[in-house]
This record gives sequence, structure tokens and C-alpha cells, in this order.
Amino acid sequence: MDRSEKKMEKKSEINGHAMPSSASTQEEKKKKRGFKERLTRFLSRNLLVILTVSGVLVGVGLGMLVRGMNLSKAQMSHFAFPGEMLLRMLKMIILPLVVCSLVSGAASLDTRSLGKLGGIAVAYFLVTTLIASGIGVALAFIIKPGVGAGALNTNSLGLESVSSNKETTDSFLDLARYDHTTTPLLHVPIGAEADGMNILGLVLFAMMFGVALRILGEEGEELIRFFNAFNEATMVLVSWIMWYIPFGIMFLVGSKIVEMEDVVLLVTSLGKYIFASILGHIIHGGIVLPLIYFAFTRKNPFSFLSGLITPFTTAFATCSSSATLPSMIKCVEENNGVDKRISRFILPIGATVNMDGAAIFQCIAAVFIAQLNNTELNAGQIFTILVTATASSVGAAGIPAGGIITIAIILEAIGLPTNDLSLMLAVDWIVDRTTTVVNVEGDALGAGILHHINQLEMKKHQQEVAEELEEVKVESVANVQAEEETSPLVTRQTKVPEGMPEAIDKDRNSL
Repeated sequence: MDRSEKKMEKKSEINGHAMPSSASTQEEKKKKRGFKERLTRFLSRNLLVILTVSGVLVGVGLGMLVRGMNLSKAQMSHFAFPGEMLLRMLKMIILPLVVCSLVSGAASLDTRSLGKLGGIAVAYFLVTTLIASGIGVALAFIIKPGVGAGALNTNSLGLESVSSNKETTDSFLDLARYDHTTTPLLHVPIGAEADGMNILGLVLFAMMFGVALRILGEEGEELIRFFNAFNEATMVLVSWIMWYIPFGIMFLVGSKIVEMEDVVLLVTSLGKYIFASILGHIIHGGIVLPLIYFAFTRKNPFSFLSGLITPFTTAFATCSSSATLPSMIKCVEENNGVDKRISRFILPIGATVNMDGAAIFQCIAAVFIAQLNNTELNAGQIFTILVTATASSVGAAGIPAGGIITIAIILEAIGLPTNDLSLMLAVDWIVDRTTTVVNVEGDALGAGILHHINQLEMKKHQQEVAEELEEVKVESVANVQAEEETSPLVTRQTKVPEGMPEAIDKDRNSL
């Protein structure tokens, strides 16, 4: 053995331990560097999600801490100001976002696909809402939250009674008149106005306006480009607002906890109702909707939903489907790759008319109040609850406590008093959070289903075009071959060379 080899062995072995070679150290450095890069990439992609969830948790702790300080109403309003600013910013962006996204979405889609996708969307919204209503009624009869709770009344809880002299006809007409209001319209022979943004009317107008621009053709192209640019600028504003969401959510959640006077009494008294409502939302949002998505797409629904944690957290904190719309559109497009034409067409509609979570708790609330008043519901009344809850959820406002107002429609339809609605208002701040999450989940999965169907239609159309091109190519080749076989010029040219040797032989023989 050479001296150089012995020296190498001595360097590689110290105190009987083998020292790592330069290659192994480089591999370890690469692994460490790769882990750091992956961690950095994960944090950069999910930083907003982490901050938003942290904002909710910090808000809960901050609310419990401030709750013991006995703040005055003025101090409570100051404490809630950052959260109020978040809601105001989100409401500010709703109007341009809904109008521009629907106009550009309806104008960019072909008239045939627009009708087909619109029909599928309406069927999806109707079926899922009916299923949600059925789940709510079934759970209410299984859990029986109002049985044995006759002593539970608004006076014992120190709640104000809610009264309404509005007839059922007015209730249904109000769904088209406006989306939300603080006081119900009275039954009067002349029209009455109420403050509030009519989102349902805006949705219908924007859709029809987009279709009209599409029909105009070249004359409407400039206006379509304007709405497309307006829509993109609105999404930039949305991206800025989303970075304020974690801070605003922290104070929004904290202020809601501080505002409640006796949380323990309300939760224990209405525990069965709260449990039934949240269980219904878990069943519908965790089982039914994912199964429907899987049945259409054959894809994992939970991987689709994992890219929507930020809008779900926003929905949980704000209790507003409309306020969640900006972040929902952004995340559905960027994280899940849904076509902009689909997402910006269907999500604003879904935020207005698709209220699965609201249908669940409205049905449970109706049966709960019936049990509270010792009223046995017959089959006709149960059917009325299902139909009325489905219809009223279409007009329910995408705002906090928006579904409470429409419960009066169900109660009036089955002949129950509306005074006990104050019980729903007392705990609505708890139930409304899971309600809104289920509402926006249904919208998002509906957009994913329509995107999948649209992709299949595009592939089918491309295959049909390719097959037509192949048929044209085959026909052209066949025609060329037929021309070569039947052309008199070709026949003559082929006959002359064949006859030339015979003519030469005859000439030779004559000689």
C-alpha cells in the first residue's frame, strides 16, 4: 500500500469513526437547501391563509380578554372599528365586482353554452337546496330541539320580541323587491320602498346586459373590453383588500364575543337547536356536496376545497356570502384553475340565489318553533316548509343575519307565530358562521362542476372538428385517386408506351 493511500485512510478515519466524504456533505447541503426552499415556497403560497386563521384564533382570545374589562358602548364601537372597516371595504367592492364580472362573463360565453351552463347551474342550485332543506327537516324531527322546551321564551332570556304583520303574499313579493332590510314591508295597497342593495336585480340586469352586448357583435366589442378591464382592475383591489382581512377578522370576531351579554345561558338553552343546525351543515358540506362534485367530475373534492381556505375563513368571520365573493373568485381561479368565464359568471349568481346553509337552519328553526309551541306538523305543512325554504333562500340576502328575515315567510306559510324569531337572533351569530361556509362551499363546487362540464364540451367539440377534418382529407385523397384512374390524359399516356414496342416489331417485320 502506498504512503498516499495510508494518509488518505488516516484522514478519513479519526478515532475509529469514518468521516463523511465531500460528496455526502454536498448531498446533505442540497437536502437542507431543498427543504428550506420547499418551506419558503409553502409559506409564500399559504401566508394569507395562515394569517387569516391566526386572526380568527387571536380574535377569540382577544375577545375573551376584553370581555372582562366591562367596556362602554362607545369603547366597544371603537374596539370593533377595524372589523367594521373590513366589512365596509368588502361591501364597497361588491357592486362593481358583481356587475362587471357578470357582464364580462355573460358576454364572453357563447349563447348556446350560456343557456346550457345556465340551465345546469339552476338545476344544481335547486337540487342542492332541496336536499339541504330535507336534511334540515329530518334532523329537526330526529333531534327534536323544541320538545320539552316550552318554558323557553323570550322574556326569560331578556330578548325583545319580533313582530310582523306582513302577509305571505308580501313576503314572496319582497324577494323580488329587495334583498334585505331592517324592517319588513307593511301590507299596504301602494308600493313601499326599503333601503338596501338589490343584488338579485343587479344579477339579472348584468346577465341580460352581457347577452345583449354579445348579440351586438362588433358594436359591443369595445364595451365588452371596457367591462373586462374594469373587472381586472376590481380584482387588483380585491387582492389588496385580502391582505387586510387577517387584521380586520381579528377585531371582527373579538367584537362579536364582547357584545354578547350572557353567552352561556343562550348556548345551554338553545343548545339542541345550535347542535342540529351545525350538524346539518357538517353533513351537507362535508358529505353531500363533495359526493355531488365527485359524481360529476370523478375528482377528489377535498383537494379542490383545500385551495379555498381563505374564503372559507372569511365566510366564517364575516357571515356574509357577498363579502366572501371577491376572495372566492380569486382563489377559485388561481388555486383551482377554474376558467374565468365560468367563475365570474356563476359565483356572483350563486352568492345571491344558492343558500344551502340558510335552507338547513331555516327548516330546523321552523320545526323548532313548531315544537316550542306544541304544534304537530302534518305532511302538507312539512312539504310547505321544504318548498318555502327553497324559494325564500333564493331571496335571502348575503349579509349577516340575512336568513333570519326569511324565516318569517316559512312561519307565516304554515301558520306559526313569528314572536319566537328573537330566539334565532340571539344565537344567529353562532349558527350563521357555519351557514355562510356551506353557502360559499356550494357555490365553489358548483363552479368546479360547470368548469369540468365545459372542459368536456370543449374536448368533444375539438374531437368533432378533428373528425370532420379527417373526413375532408380522406375524401380529397379519394377524389385525387379517382381522377388519376379516370382521366383520359393519363389513360392515353399509359396506352401509348404499351403500344410502342408492338409498333416497332411490326415495322421490323415489314422490313
